[in-house]
Amino acid sequence: MEPGFFSPADPGTFLRGLFDAAVAAADPMRVVPAALPPRPGGRVVVVGAGKASGRMAEAVEAAWGPCEGVVITRYGHARPTAGIEIVEAAHPVPDLAGAAATARILRLLEGLGEDDFVLALISGGGSALLVQPAGGITLDEKRRINSALLASGAPIGQVNTLRKHLSGVKGGQLAAAAWPARMLSLMISDVPGDDPAFIASGPTVGDVSTPAQALAILEQWSITPPDSVLAVLRGQSGVLPPGAKVLGRVDNRVIAAPARSLNAAADSARRAGCEVDILGDALEGEARELAAGHARLALARQAAMLPGAAPLVLLSGGECTVRQRGDGLGGPNAEYALALACALTGARGIHALACDTDGVDGAAEVAGAQVDPDTLARARAAGLDARAALARNDSHTFFAALGAQVVSGPTLTNVNDFRAILVQPPAYRGPADR
Repeated sequence: MEPGFFSPADPGTFLRGLFDAAVAAADPMRVVPAALPPRPGGRVVVVGAGKASGRMAEAVEAAWGPCEGVVITRYGHARPTAGIEIVEAAHPVPDLAGAAATARILRLLEGLGEDDFVLALISGGGSALLVQPAGGITLDEKRRINSALLASGAPIGQVNTLRKHLSGVKGGQLAAAAWPARMLSLMISDVPGDDPAFIASGPTVGDVSTPAQALAILEQWSITPPDSVLAVLRGQSGVLPPGAKVLGRVDNRVIAAPARSLNAAADSARRAGCEVDILGDALEGEARELAAGHARLALARQAAMLPGAAPLVLLSGGECTVRQRGDGLGGPNAEYALALACALTGARGIHALACDTDGVDGAAEVAGAQVDPDTLARARAAGLDARAALARNDSHTFFAALGAQVVSGPTLTNVNDFRAILVQPPAYRGPADR
C-alpha cells in the first residue's frame, strides 16, 4: 500500500508511510536512469563512493549493461552488479578497506585519454568511504581527527572543508585524476543547500576554501592535530579552485535532493487529508535545540487549530549534529526525537518521527525513532528517565527499551534527515491518545 493511503488516525503507521515515501523518491533505480545519457562509445569507466553508490551502480548497469569500474559503499550496502565492482568499507570513520579501494579507483583512472568517458556516482557518506590521506598523514591520524570532529558537534560544512584539505582525492582531486577524459558526475545530495562541492566533500568539484580556514576549524573546536596534519594545513593543499583547467571537462549534476523527498512526503500527507507545512530542507544545528524549537511550534500551531480542523504535518530535512556530552549510544535523529518528547511533555494529539533516510542514524543500524503522547509515561513505567538519557546522549538505548525505534535496514539512498510531526486539532483523540 502506498504511504499516501495511510490515515493520520493511525499516527505511527502514517508517519512511517511518509518516511517511506521520502525514501522512495530518492531511490537510485528511479533517479539514475532518468539522468543517464545514451551509453558513450569507446572506453567507459564507472567510479564512485557513498551509501547510495552500490544502488546507483546497479541502476547504471540496468540501463547500460555491464560496465568497467569500482565504487565504494558502506558495509551492508552492496548490490548485485555484473561488471562494476562494489567494495564495502567503514562509515563514518574510514578504514583500510576504503583506503585500498580508493587507491584502486585512482589506478583505474590513470592514463585515460580525451576520448574516454568516466561516470562518477557520488552520494552522502562518500567523505569517509573515499579516503586517501594527504601528505604524510596516516590513516589512523585521519581517523582520530574525523572522530574528534564528529564528537565536537561541528556543522557538516566545516567537517567537509577540513576533510577536503586533509585528502588527496576530495575537493576536485578525483576529477583531476581522470583528466583529460570527459566525466559526468551524478550526485545524490545529503547536504544542506545541495551544493555539489559539499556532497561527499566534492571529489569532482573545485573549492574556494583554504588550508588556513581548515586549520581555523580545528582551533574553533579545540581539536589538537598531530604534526603531520599541521604540516599539510600550513602548506599547499591539493584542493583545486573551481576554474582549474583539469576540471573543465566535468559535468556535475545533482539528481536527488532532500527537497524532492520532502515534497513526496507532503503529497502523501495531503492525499490523506492533512495540511502540510514544510519548515525547510536544509535545517542545521544541535538536534536537541532544533527539537525544542519544533516542539514550541507544534504546540502553538495546535493551540491555534479549531476543533474538527484537518490534521497538520510539519516536515523538515537537513542535518542535525550532536555534541557528545555523555557516553550513551545515540544519533542525531534519535536525539532529536528524545528532546522533542521531553519538550512536548506528553501533549495529546502530537506524534513525530525522525529518521535518517539512509537507514543509519549515527553509527547505529537504526534509522531513528518515533514519539507519541505516551512516550514519557511509558518510559517512567519502565523505570527510564528521559532527561537523564538525553543528558548522556543515550537516545538509541532509550527508544530501544520502549520498542519505538525505526529500523528500516539499508535504504540504499541518502538525502539526509527526515522529520515529520503530526499535529491533531485539540479535540482529537486517536487510538494512542485514549
